[in-house]
Amino acid sequence: MTALAHEVTPVVNNPVPDLDEVLWQAWKAMDLPEGYRAEIIEGAIEVSPTGRRRHTVLINRLRRALEAHLKGSDYAAYQDGNIIYRRKAWIPDLFVAPEDLDEIPDEEDLGIDAAGVAMVVEVVSPGSRNIERDRDRVRKRREYSRAGIPVYVIIDDFDEEGAVLVLSLPNEKKATYEEEHRVPYGTEAVVPSGPAKGLAIGEEITRS
Repeated sequence: MTALAHEVTPVVNNPVPDLDEVLWQAWKAMDLPEGYRAEIIEGAIEVSPTGRRRHTVLINRLRRALEAHLKGSDYAAYQDGNIIYRRKAWIPDLFVAPEDLDEIPDEEDLGIDAAGVAMVVEVVSPGSRNIERDRDRVRKRREYSRAGIPVYVIIDDFDEEGAVLVLSLPNEKKATYEEEHRVPYGTEAVVPSGPAKGLAIGEEITRS
């Protein structure tokens, strides 16, 4: 009795793209309506509206103060730019980077490389859900520290009666900042290092 031979077709396992790559490609393909922005934060694409009037007021006061402080240096203050780090994309409310951003492009020319950013600033969103406020307080705090961004400033109307948190000395492995200085509104928070070193964020910026 002759055994029948069966031809076995080898199974080819197509490599599955990792989550970072999937999110990266989806983020690049997004076409959002005006007034919205998308960021890749800790394994998710987060879409949020641009800031309200109070948000705009705070950021523009701080930007003017930064511009005066940075005058004559090789650094400048920026808004609405993509900061790229290992298939992550963030759009901080304000950041400090070299005056010539062409010096620090990302690989795909979609923004700037996080390695060249000296400071980021976020104004905490007024959303009623914790997930909205924790974007700046928790998730972006971890992301910015992982990227080694030297200084992170959080202006928070919703921390008791309002407070400014200045974070420095990022620990990339632990995804945290080693130095933390929180001051309530009405007291000056001072940037400890970098091009904006010595800048005081006080009542002239945080006042209602």
